[in-house]
Amino acid sequence: MAFWLATAREGQETDWIQRFDPRFWTIDFPRPMMASVVASAPDALRVDAVFMTEGDLAGLIWSSEDLLDHPLLAYRTDRDYTGATLSFRWRSSGVVALDAVNGPTLTVEGRDAAGTARTWYVRLWNYAQGTGSDAQVSLPFRELAAGWAAYGEAVHPAAIDRLFISLVAPGYVAGSSTPLPAPAEAWVELTGIACTGARCILEIGDVVVPPHGLACATAYDDACNQTPQRLLRNLIGLGYRGSVLHYLGMSHFFRLSAQAGAFLVDPAAPAFCTPAVRWHRAYFAACTEAGLSPIASLSYELLAQHCPDAWQQRAHDGAPARTGWDPPSALLSPASSAAMAWLQKVGAAAATMLREAGAAVRFQIGEPWWWVDGQRRICLYDDAAKAALGGNPPVIADLAAPLTAPQKALLDQAGALLAASTAALRDAVRAAAAPQAAEVLLLSFLPTVLDPATPEALRANLPTGWASPAFDRLQLEDYDWLTAGKSALRRAAYALANDRLGYPPAEQDYLAGFVPAGREPDLWLAIDEGIDEAQARSAHEVFVWALPQVCRDGFVRLPTPQEDSPMQAFDDIAYPLALGRDATVIPEFSTSVSVTASGFERRNSLWSNARLRFDVGPGIRSELELGELIAFFRARRGAARGFRLRDPTDFSSSGMTGTPTPADQLLGIGDDVTASYPLVKRYGEGAEAQLRRITRPLAESVLVQVGSSVLATGWTLDPLGVVTFQTPPASGVEVRAGFLFDVPVRFAEDSLQVSGSSFAAGEAPSVPVVEVREAS
Repeated sequence: MAFWLATAREGQETDWIQRFDPRFWTIDFPRPMMASVVASAPDALRVDAVFMTEGDLAGLIWSSEDLLDHPLLAYRTDRDYTGATLSFRWRSSGVVALDAVNGPTLTVEGRDAAGTARTWYVRLWNYAQGTGSDAQVSLPFRELAAGWAAYGEAVHPAAIDRLFISLVAPGYVAGSSTPLPAPAEAWVELTGIACTGARCILEIGDVVVPPHGLACATAYDDACNQTPQRLLRNLIGLGYRGSVLHYLGMSHFFRLSAQAGAFLVDPAAPAFCTPAVRWHRAYFAACTEAGLSPIASLSYELLAQHCPDAWQQRAHDGAPARTGWDPPSALLSPASSAAMAWLQKVGAAAATMLREAGAAVRFQIGEPWWWVDGQRRICLYDDAAKAALGGNPPVIADLAAPLTAPQKALLDQAGALLAASTAALRDAVRAAAAPQAAEVLLLSFLPTVLDPATPEALRANLPTGWASPAFDRLQLEDYDWLTAGKSALRRAAYALANDRLGYPPAEQDYLAGFVPAGREPDLWLAIDEGIDEAQARSAHEVFVWALPQVCRDGFVRLPTPQEDSPMQAFDDIAYPLALGRDATVIPEFSTSVSVTASGFERRNSLWSNARLRFDVGPGIRSELELGELIAFFRARRGAARGFRLRDPTDFSSSGMTGTPTPADQLLGIGDDVTASYPLVKRYGEGAEAQLRRITRPLAESVLVQVGSSVLATGWTLDPLGVVTFQTPPASGVEVRAGFLFDVPVRFAEDSLQVSGSSFAAGEAPSVPVVEVREAS
């Protein structure tokens, strides 16, 4: 299906919002503190924060440039605030008061009249009326002055990049990392937010992409600085419907406490910190109101700096399991009772918030596994795991090496332990949802658990204890293989997962994505093709992973208009009559020719391949054949439906009409990765040869050769003439094929004119047929 990477609006629908619309503020803060912002009303927002150190400072931010929304939905950049006034009622608790030293300050980042980058610090109390915790604030940008007093240096309002309202806890010490005696919770509410005067309205994208049948994924780690309402606006505007897969994350949602010089997850505290509770309640409620069904996702992963040592998976030499993220995350051991109890508490809390929001309780256990590090060491040797696996389990120093029977048995034991931990998490979610039912899904990342370099890893990381009906649905992702073009590995992995776990396609979801670096069209093309493949497999639901990449790169999935579908119809049957020698065959190109004033020509070839036209009328020899033609024409609905036609002058890979051999046409050179090779035929020699895609071969005629004169086996012929191998051909070997083929065509017109008298007099009717392009 078509997609588009939009970079900017180009005539699409727009609307207007008030500058300082609560949905578009963000919050920023340093680790280990946590804060969130929620649009609590059309003219109000609420910030919740928990301060952990004396130096923690959060900032409530309005940016003049929208760098977070999708390009088709973003608000227009306007850095000129001259003549505008921002007003709101301020209420707060737990932060330094407006009238105190270190009280909330408006930081204005921009440029002065000379264009030099500047920052001004405006004391909010100078523009407030009321008390330090309850006041009406009015900020006329033309009259703002920096400094403690209201008569300091004037702010230049015509070139502002960003506004930043600082929030600190009582006892604030700039730059200090000393832990507070206890986490300090705080909140701030801005109500009655209004922008008046000049330039108080901003243009904003108002695109609504028709629903395209895809769902989308989000993640709290990526979006905790935004309002939930902002995310939902992008999801709905971009055509995503049905489920929203929401990863709770591994770095921001939990409560921390200072322990032995670090800030670690506190298993005795509630599962979610207050800012995360406030945000998720608003997010789940907004999803439900918008008709979307949220799925809370939880992994066995935790930011390493916040993960207790005893919870972590370890390699045989004691090295902790670490992902490649920066900063890295740790993997929780399925054998650690404390770690698993904490996961169960988190799952139960998420289920409760979903239920309270009026949503169905849906929960995903995301990528649970025993970590395999870069040296292919499996990390199942933490103290809890060793105790659960017999006390002194055999060492597996390299999972890619041949394994002994005891080592394989150890992997089976580890798989059973992993399956038991996911079952306990599933049951905890269902218990928290009761009496409401809970749908529990399990996600597996196939390129890791079915890596061909570590063939026995599936014993531990795709355990048979996950087999249907252990979970309501199986979810799979394969983006490493997908974006690398490893189609053979993908197909083999899906077949293995199907056989091992037994979930039919209707009980499987597919996660497509992601693009880590940004704006890589080739990766998005592969992802889009993976989406099409999953839909062809009849997957229950297909998710795009994830919304931050969709917005960053401007990805737009374009649904096929319903009225276009019949025009693409193709009946895979042959034209029933022989063309004969009198039939007309016309190859045509499209070339634009411009003639300069001096008579020279400039030519531009618009088509890389010829398109064929035929007139099949001269082949009609009798009234019986004429009747057969009319019946065939009517069955095709005129030009609406395609069909096969044998070109009498060119239907073989060997010359034009010769007998095919497996060495006739070079399809490509093996690279140990590529498994699919489209059939092609070359016309001419060398670099100037025309390469023609063959999409309608005669299946029984196809002969394939890989690197030798021996007929190849282990391949299938996929739709549109694609030869797909079970095992990718080796690097450097030639892949060749021979075949007979037809041309995909349609009738060129919706009418067929035949005069009985002229036909009886020997005059052949004109029946034009045109080739249909099916692949580039």
